[in-house]
Amino acid sequence: MAQEAVILMNSNILARFLEVAQQQGDKPFLIEDGHAIAQFADLEWDTARLGARLADLGAGPGDRIVVQVEKSADNVLLYLAAQRLGMVYVPLNTAYTAGELAYFLSDAEPTIVVCRPADEEAVRALAGDAEVVTLGEDGSGSLYDDVPDRGVYVAHREPDDLAAILYTSGTTGRSKGAMLTHGNLLSNAETLHGLWRWSSDDVLIHILPIYHVHGLFVAIHGALLAGATVLFHRCFDPAKVIAQFNSATVLMGVPTHYGRLLNSPELTPNACGQMRLFISGSAPLLAEVHDRFAEVTGQRILERYGMTETGMITSNPYDGERIAGTVGYPLPGEEVRVRDGDADAAPGEPGVLEVRGPNVFAGYWRNPEKTAEEFRDGGWFVTGDIATMAQDGRITLVGRAKDLIIAGGLNIYPTEIEEALDALPGVEESAVIGVPHPDLGEGVVAVVVAQKGAALDPEGLLAGLEGQLAKFKRPRHIAVVDSLPRNAMGKVQKAELRKVFADCLRKP
Repeated sequence: MAQEAVILMNSNILARFLEVAQQQGDKPFLIEDGHAIAQFADLEWDTARLGARLADLGAGPGDRIVVQVEKSADNVLLYLAAQRLGMVYVPLNTAYTAGELAYFLSDAEPTIVVCRPADEEAVRALAGDAEVVTLGEDGSGSLYDDVPDRGVYVAHREPDDLAAILYTSGTTGRSKGAMLTHGNLLSNAETLHGLWRWSSDDVLIHILPIYHVHGLFVAIHGALLAGATVLFHRCFDPAKVIAQFNSATVLMGVPTHYGRLLNSPELTPNACGQMRLFISGSAPLLAEVHDRFAEVTGQRILERYGMTETGMITSNPYDGERIAGTVGYPLPGEEVRVRDGDADAAPGEPGVLEVRGPNVFAGYWRNPEKTAEEFRDGGWFVTGDIATMAQDGRITLVGRAKDLIIAGGLNIYPTEIEEALDALPGVEESAVIGVPHPDLGEGVVAVVVAQKGAALDPEGLLAGLEGQLAKFKRPRHIAVVDSLPRNAMGKVQKAELRKVFADCLRKP
């Protein structure tokens, strides 16, 4: 199919990727266990046919496709095919339960739902009028039934057209769907392409999930835009990753990954000799991990900072000093400010970080009230993170205005867990906090007050949460107390609880 005329005038992010792919020929795109599982030369036809399959299922531009499947090459191709058709891609964490999935489906109102074969019956009961197809980790499932021997053109998309909805949460209420446009995704990818010196000679080690910004948009988009090969890992094995350093150039991970790499005796300066860039994000990187990694490998990790709603906001420099505990400078083309009330905070003084630029999302799906709350006049998005800005513009995160917990790079929101706990028999009230965890960065701790006359057992409470919350959200420690500390206004003092339970998840 002749696509050139369509691609050149098209803001669809896939059109840009296909331009690059055409230049790479038979070069491998994805390699797993030493075998090429996808090639750049095949992306045009593979996405065209799979896009036609989605069209045959009744989908078209602007329709939502909800995807809750395991990480695989087919999952990546499904994402690209959905973009080709102009659909709005809605990836979900595979750990979400059926109860959680029910909300996402009712809110997104997808035309197509793609799930794991084992989940098909449960998903069909929740999917309403949506078409349900399956995709297994090994490529099995009904998604590939009746794939036509024809393709579809790359749908024309404007920069403001939606490309994806990623569900995030606040400390109150239900999850919110962050609407990301083709312009958002492409501007961020192109900025990082230059900032991090991506080239077609790069080889990326991919160890991240592909249902959130880091693994899908930062990592996969970066490789596609550069024409770089991806060494694809479905799970994280430190020894296997280190063994690939001699054939790779870039690694993206969360702090937990770097902590586990440091526990591996194979990690040496010689092992890392060919690697040009180690990137960390999704959660704060402890300064001690940053410094120790530099001591062990001779290379300093590049830490960056972003959000679901914005993609990447800041980055430590490629050339120049990467300072432990900081997240660097605003990306080119983006504006960042630190506000103390209605005024800019003085250099070095804490305030709420706000950002505006082409990377900032279009708002929350079907939630104009929440969208209005999160923006200031002039298009400034309020991140909710507390930061300081040095005189030269370097940003340091010092806390969170919200009670977000980040464990192993995954966002966990206390209110959701508290509501589930409070609904259990015998529970009067609860408070959920994040405390230091030696492996995950933070771990979930629940502090629970029993109703009068009730006897609560932590193990029983954990059992009561099964089926309601994904495993990664469930508390790692539950403490039953007589009462929760409160201030004069009756607000629970979570800062006090964090002090009391600060060491409860540390290894002895």
